[in-house]
Amino acid sequence: MDELEAAVTGESCMRVDAIAKVTGRARYTDDYVMAGMCYAKYVRSPIAHGYAQTIDSTAARALPGVLAVFTWEDVPDTPFATAGHAWSLDPNKRDLADRLLLHRHVRHHGDAVAIVVARDELTAEKAAHLVHVEWQSLPVITSPEAALAEDAIALHEDGNLLKSSEIMANDPLGAISGADHQFSSHFQTAVVQHCHMEGVTSFAWMEEDKRITIVSSTQIPHIVRRITAQALGMSWSSIRVIKPYIGGGFGNKQDVLEEPMAAFLTSRLGGIPVKVSLSREECFMASRTRHAFTIDAQLGMDKDGTLKGYHLDVLSNTGAYASHGHSIAAAGGNKISYLYPRSAFGYHARTCYTNFPSAGAMRGYGAPQVIFPLESLMDDAAAALNLDPVDVRLRNVAQEGDVNPVNHKTIYSAGLPECLRKGRELFEWDKRRAEYASDQGNLRRGVGVACFSYGSNTWPVGVEISGARALLNQDGCIHVQCGATEIGQGADTVFTQMVAETIGMPVNMVHVISTQDTDVTPFDPGAFGSRQSYVAAPALREAAQQLREKIILHAAEMLHQSAMNLTIRHGMVEMTTRPGLTMVSVADVAMDAFYHPDRGNQLSAEASVKTRTNPPTFGCSFVDLTVDIALCKITINRILNVQDSGRILNPQLAAGQMHGGMGMGIGSAIFEEMIIDETSGLIRNPNLLDYKMPTMMDLPDLECAFVESREPQSAYGHKSLGEPPLIPIAPAIRNAVRMATGVGINTLPLTPKRLFIEFRRAGLIKG
Repeated sequence: MDELEAAVTGESCMRVDAIAKVTGRARYTDDYVMAGMCYAKYVRSPIAHGYAQTIDSTAARALPGVLAVFTWEDVPDTPFATAGHAWSLDPNKRDLADRLLLHRHVRHHGDAVAIVVARDELTAEKAAHLVHVEWQSLPVITSPEAALAEDAIALHEDGNLLKSSEIMANDPLGAISGADHQFSSHFQTAVVQHCHMEGVTSFAWMEEDKRITIVSSTQIPHIVRRITAQALGMSWSSIRVIKPYIGGGFGNKQDVLEEPMAAFLTSRLGGIPVKVSLSREECFMASRTRHAFTIDAQLGMDKDGTLKGYHLDVLSNTGAYASHGHSIAAAGGNKISYLYPRSAFGYHARTCYTNFPSAGAMRGYGAPQVIFPLESLMDDAAAALNLDPVDVRLRNVAQEGDVNPVNHKTIYSAGLPECLRKGRELFEWDKRRAEYASDQGNLRRGVGVACFSYGSNTWPVGVEISGARALLNQDGCIHVQCGATEIGQGADTVFTQMVAETIGMPVNMVHVISTQDTDVTPFDPGAFGSRQSYVAAPALREAAQQLREKIILHAAEMLHQSAMNLTIRHGMVEMTTRPGLTMVSVADVAMDAFYHPDRGNQLSAEASVKTRTNPPTFGCSFVDLTVDIALCKITINRILNVQDSGRILNPQLAAGQMHGGMGMGIGSAIFEEMIIDETSGLIRNPNLLDYKMPTMMDLPDLECAFVESREPQSAYGHKSLGEPPLIPIAPAIRNAVRMATGVGINTLPLTPKRLFIEFRRAGLIKG
């Protein structure tokens, strides 16, 4: 039997989009070309902060093929938010509206003041270079500390502090001071870019009824519809968004990026199709980045390794515009509160505007930045107390029945202790740690471990709703439409397995339609927050159950049987009392429902479900590495992630997600950073040549394992999986470097330059 015929949840099967992608048949946004398509290119700021005093587009307009040039004076004066969050009925909980389509007051290197539309892309680029702008420079602010200084120039009307928040559970400062030992350090994480393979691209056209259609590479088609309408002052239903195949997003495309501009241009140019695509350099300058965090961490631990309390003071750099703003810093604190629930917890966070590129959502959504100091300080404490770092974590991590001290939710599934024990055995932790303990000389080896906790969606901060529709076709195949978006993570495959299992069909007879169209696709906010499989599952299950019942009822009428006596297995209607005895195929039921002169109709079902639970996922990472002190080089010899994501729905896809996250984690730990001049705010490496990412040659074999708890609040026993694998990588690597060298490096990434500075400061390198 073909693997696609047999697979249900809990089994591996080939991705439903695998063949289309590897053969090139999958069609992405840039593969769709419309007759008369025109192209737009921005005029961008060469300075990080200032005003466009005058602008002259005469030469650009005179270039043959140029249709129009629009400046900040031509766009709506309606600020809008860009973050991809569910809409809130409470105005105080909505994302900050601080963007315009074009700005005269530029706030980061590459901010846009004008846009050119031409018949072809080359002409648009040439014309953009012909637009002459006179600039007035203003003081540049690149750090949150400078932004909060009393004499700092205000980047926005309400000042430079976007927002602050605080979490206090069980008097953390008192618990820290009352512990046997206190530890504290200062930490810094870097600005990194998503570097998805497919760039930022959208195009739009206007129908005769003035409705605008947008085709976009986006994670959030339904939110794009709403925000585009808000930006242009239109009704929400007058915007239609289509999302075809997408070549990665990692959170960058959880923002509304170029869709409002594409819609604006077509509306001003009589409805002609207009495409707005960013070059790779523009993606670095003008899409989104990961927030850089500055963190002061404190921790109190008793001599036996019991964690009494910890406190993190966070400064988050959101850049020029709010985007996801303070929600990143706030979410980071909430996500880690499950990790050590029996200790006191304090978290103070502030988010500031600076003249950096705008930061937004990125895989992990604040958790990687705050897990880094927490797990680093846990390791420092274990070393100071001469305790095994794994033993210290086993003593303190979440267990089933614990209660989160912040939201007071019970933890029903917690496989982290078993993850640590399983990882310890698979990794040969005790043997390696003992072997490397006395390493000296230039080449030194070390092992490190780090843990994490994470959520399965955004509830209760965000409204979690998902819709699904299932239709039985004449040939017995089932088409499924859902608003939850496939962005490369394998969601459509898992959705297919869910529906097939629930109805009783082979997987190859269920087809999830990957293209979302907001005019016809059931509502779902989109792909973010590791929410897809958890939040979409109840709606998919309910729609599948309804359709199953309708098929059985129609079969019962055909067979003159009671529906209670019938079931569906492998696409066949069978007697419940005589398994294997086929009464009629689902395909025969479909044909009868469609074409019998007296009975039946097209069998379909639809469901929309709001999720009100958010169980935590847990896991840990083990790293074995070698440090070449003279060359200031880290070589990862072995890395293992062990994760509790509840019941694993597709082991092969789960391993792929783990490997991808681990690769990204290694990148942000020892390679990746956007180099931004501290004085001018100019980006020095806005391309994939100068921005260093790990390639296949730079990565070790990536090993992963799972501990399958069963989450009782979940439709299929599962929890989140997609974002978490990268979260513990950086602290695990940092901790292994500390063991190898005795130097705890608290600034990411751990590049040769950073290692040289720290090793020389520690006396490992002389001169």
